[in-house]
Amino acid sequence: MPNSVFVNLPVADVPRATAFYEAIGCTKNAQFSGPTASAMVFSDTLTFMLLHRDFFQTFTPRAVADATAATEVLIALPLDDRAAVDVLVEKAAAAGGSGDIRPVQDMGFMYGRTFTDPDGHIFEPFHMDMAAAAEAMSQAEPA
Repeated sequence: MPNSVFVNLPVADVPRATAFYEAIGCTKNAQFSGPTASAMVFSDTLTFMLLHRDFFQTFTPRAVADATAATEVLIALPLDDRAAVDVLVEKAAAAGGSGDIRPVQDMGFMYGRTFTDPDGHIFEPFHMDMAAAAEAMSQAEPA
C-alpha cells in the first residue's frame, strides 16, 4: 500500500454523508464501513473516514467541532486540470454541499475553488501548473 492518508470526519448522518461522497466520485470500501462509519476512497492515497459524531467522539478527549460554525481544517485536493476542479465543485453543490463559499482563486499558475460537504467540512480542490508556478517563483523578488 502506498503511503496513504485517512482523513477522519465527524458526520451527523452516515448514510447521507456516504451518498454525498459517492456523488463527488468516491468509492465506498465496505471492508471498513458499517453503521457508524463509511470509508470513502477518493484516490489510491486518500480515504475519507466518515464517522458518526458519537463514534468520532470516542477517538478524542476534546470536544468535536461543529464544522458549520467553526473551521477545524481546510482539505486541499490537487486535481489534474482546471476543468476537474470545476466539475468537482459542481458535483458537490448538486449533491447537497455548498459550492464556492469564497471567491474563485485564479493566480494563473494555480486555480482553486471551494465547497463544503453537508456537514460543513471545507474542501479546496485546486490545479497547479508546476512549471508556471516555478517560473512565477523565479520572477518573485526575494524577501
